[in-house]
Amino acid sequence: MKTDVDIAAEVSPRHISDIANDLGVPPEDLISYGNSMAKVHHRILEKPRQRAGKSKLVLVSAITPTPAGEGKTTTTIGLGQALGRLGESVCLALREPSLGPCMGMKGGATGGGYSQVLPADRINLHFTGDFHAITSANNLLSAALDNHLYFGKKPRLDPRRVLWRRVLDMNDRSLRHLVMGLGGRTQGMPREGGFDITAASEVMAMLCLAENFEDLRERINRTLVGFSYEGEPVLAESLEVTGAMLALLRDALHPNLVQTLEGVPALIHGGPFANIAHGCNSVLATRTAMHLADWAVTEAGFGFDLGAEKFFDIKCRTAGLDPDLVVLVSTLRALKMHGGKDVSQLDAPDTEAVSSGLPNLEKHVENVRHFGMEPVVALNRFAGDQEEEIEVVRACCENLGVRFAVSDHYARGGEGAEDLAKALIEAAADDRSPWAPLYDLADSVPDKILKVAQKVYGARDVEYTKKAEKDLMEIKNLGYEGLPICIAKAPSSLSDDPSLRGRPHDFEVTVREIQVCAGAGFLVVLTGLILRMPGLPREPMATGIDLLEDGTVIGLS
Repeated sequence: MKTDVDIAAEVSPRHISDIANDLGVPPEDLISYGNSMAKVHHRILEKPRQRAGKSKLVLVSAITPTPAGEGKTTTTIGLGQALGRLGESVCLALREPSLGPCMGMKGGATGGGYSQVLPADRINLHFTGDFHAITSANNLLSAALDNHLYFGKKPRLDPRRVLWRRVLDMNDRSLRHLVMGLGGRTQGMPREGGFDITAASEVMAMLCLAENFEDLRERINRTLVGFSYEGEPVLAESLEVTGAMLALLRDALHPNLVQTLEGVPALIHGGPFANIAHGCNSVLATRTAMHLADWAVTEAGFGFDLGAEKFFDIKCRTAGLDPDLVVLVSTLRALKMHGGKDVSQLDAPDTEAVSSGLPNLEKHVENVRHFGMEPVVALNRFAGDQEEEIEVVRACCENLGVRFAVSDHYARGGEGAEDLAKALIEAAADDRSPWAPLYDLADSVPDKILKVAQKVYGARDVEYTKKAEKDLMEIKNLGYEGLPICIAKAPSSLSDDPSLRGRPHDFEVTVREIQVCAGAGFLVVLTGLILRMPGLPREPMATGIDLLEDGTVIGLS
C-alpha cells in the first residue's frame, strides 16, 4: 500500500512563483522560502481585487470526530482540487500543524493520499517558523514580566495573581504546573506558573485575528497579564516589550503559500486548537484567499460544536466575514462510534451501528441551521466502506432535506471529490440570508454560555464552580462582559464529558474557570477537565518518525 510519502513522490511540484503568478500575486508581494514555499505580504489586501464579482467563502466542518479525526483537512484539499478540475478559480485557507499532535496522537495535518498539500514534511515540521516566532514572542513577555517582578517595578505585580503563562509547541504534561524562581535571591521571585501549548496561546489567537501590525500592536498592549497588590489590572503595555514582540512576529503575520498535489494554491497560516482556543486559520489568510480567487475554502477544527461555532461567533463576527456555504464532513467510522462501537471495531461493516449513530449527524445539521445556513453533507469515503452503509446516510440526509455527496478524494484526488464540488456549486445558487450569530455581545456572560450549551451542545443547563463564579464577578467588575466567548471542552463529545457519544440528552455542562483574553478579544470558558497543555499518549506518533539518508522524513502521516 502506498504511503503519503510515496504518493507525494509521484508528483513534480510547480515552482511556488508559478502558483503565485496563477493567483495574481505580484513578485514584490511574494517572500520566497525556497522553491516550494513562500509568504504573501499582507499589503496585497490593500490592492484592488483583480477578479470580477465577489468571492464565495466555504467553511468545512465535521460531525463529532473519532480520536483520529474525520478528514476535514483532506476533504478541504480534495474539494479545492475538484473545484479546480471543474474550471473554477479556487484558493484554500488552512491551519498550520502544531508539533504537539504531529509527535503525539494524531500525526501530521497536511491531508493524505491524493489530497495533500506540499511539501508535507516541512509544513508539519517548523514550516516557515511561525510557531517559533509566536512561542518566542509569548515567552519574551513572560521573561519581561518576571524581570518586572524581580526589580519591583511599577505597577507592582502581585506574584500570586500573574495570569500570563509560558508556552511550548510540544505536548509535555510535566510542564502544566510549575514553581519557578527557586535557587536563591538572584534567581528571580518564586511563584507558581506553567506552560500551555503554543496553539492555545493568546499570542496565537491575536495573530490569527489581527487585521495588520497596528491592530496586533493594540491587541498585545491591551492583554491582561496579571493584577497589582491593590487588585488593579496590569496590561502588557506596562511591560514595554510590545515593539520587540512585533519584531519577532514580523514575518509570522504574512500568510504562507504552498500548493496541493494537483497544483491548487493553499494559504496555510495560524493554528489555534478548537477545543482550547478558537480553532481557525488567520483572518488575513482567509481574506487573502477571497481576494485572490473566486472560491475560498477554509476549515475549522474538530466538530461543528467547537471550531465552527467559534468560526461564526468569534472569527466572522470580529472580521465581518459572511460565509456562503458549509460542508459538514461525516464518516461511517464516526457514525459507528456514535452508534456504540468501540474504536477498535470501526472498520468492520455494521449498518445497524451506522444507523444508531445518525443522531450525531442530525444534531450537527441542526447546529448549522442555528446560524441561518444549510450544509452540504460530505461522506469522506474509506476503503472498506460498504454501499449499503452509505445508503443509510444518504437516506438520512434526504429526510433532513440537505444535499449529500460521497467524496473519494483520498484515493482519487480532485476527481473523487467532483460530486461534492458540483453539489456545492448547486447550493451556491440557492437564495440565502446573511448568517446569524448565536448570541448578542450585549448578553451577560452566563447567558452567552447557556445559549451555546443548550443550542449547540444540547445541554439542559450549565453549572459553575466557585472559582468560575468568582471569575464571572471579576469579569463584570473589569468591564469585559461584552466580549464573545470561546468555550474549551472535550472534542470527542457534544457534551463536556468525553465518554458521552452520539447525541447526549439531559446533561449539564460544568464551567470550572473563565479566563480573560483581552488581546484576542474573547473570554475562554474552561469546562470539564479540558487542558491547555496536552500530554503524549502511551505510544506517541514520534516513535514512528524517522529521517532517511536522502533527507526524506517518514512516519508523519
